[in-house]
Amino acid sequence: MTEPVGIGARRPVVQLFTNPEAGRGRSRRVSALAAAFEAEGAHVVPSLSTGGPPEIAEEATHVCIAGGDGTVRHVASAVLHSGRDVRISVFPAGTINLLAREAGYSRDPRRFARSVLAEGSARPHYPVALGDGQHFFACASVGPDSLAVAGVSRPLKKALGRLAYAVALARLWIVWPRHRITLRADGREIPCEAFYVAKGRYYAGPWSFAPAARVGSPALHVVALRHARRRDYLRFMASIVTHRDPARLANVEAFTCTDLIVEADEPLPLQADGDIVGVLPARLTLAQAPLQFS
Repeated sequence: MTEPVGIGARRPVVQLFTNPEAGRGRSRRVSALAAAFEAEGAHVVPSLSTGGPPEIAEEATHVCIAGGDGTVRHVASAVLHSGRDVRISVFPAGTINLLAREAGYSRDPRRFARSVLAEGSARPHYPVALGDGQHFFACASVGPDSLAVAGVSRPLKKALGRLAYAVALARLWIVWPRHRITLRADGREIPCEAFYVAKGRYYAGPWSFAPAARVGSPALHVVALRHARRRDYLRFMASIVTHRDPARLANVEAFTCTDLIVEADEPLPLQADGDIVGVLPARLTLAQAPLQFS
């Protein structure tokens, strides 16, 4: 049983961000999470992550994001811009929860609340700046994946969840576009037709295209496909789902950097953390200081 907050002790204030487009089942889980935080002695400030920049409450001592990676990107970017020294946690309640998976957060509300409120070492997380005030926290890509994400309709995503991406990719398969992309990093120039950037370990679920990548590591892990024909893409995906390192493929070039400049023959969409965040050309730069996650 949780000990009562003593006289003079500061009661934790948890600003709990949720996605207003979440379904009823997720809303029930978020309500249970809020009750769990209160049961652990915290005061909860309910907040919504909408289209505009979220406001971080002055009284917040902790920011909890209940949602998928897109919601995490939205709220964690606001924490970064606020300059507030607050810890962040991610309760898995979205379509895809790569950051929550890497951190090993419990899906049980009471266990989650108890764990993130416990005094312990923070986990550093280095975000990636996109050059226009935006950031991403898990992974980014340009190529078939970003074109598929650009083709996903919001109603379909709400109805089918992650299956909506498979539907969009199936449509893309009929007319398979290929483009010339140029990557520049550390004085090198790498031509390719698709590329992936990992900040964290996971991609699209329990898989990884850069097994050595970690959110707490100050490096970008880049995987470039020299050619992105249908068969090249299938080989690449097959290596991922069978948990083999795609860097071993002859068509792949893998490297690490902290600053990546990208250009293409067309303004291709840039996907980051499951959302389209811009178009090429773009610059991806690792933040010099990490955010702190519980």
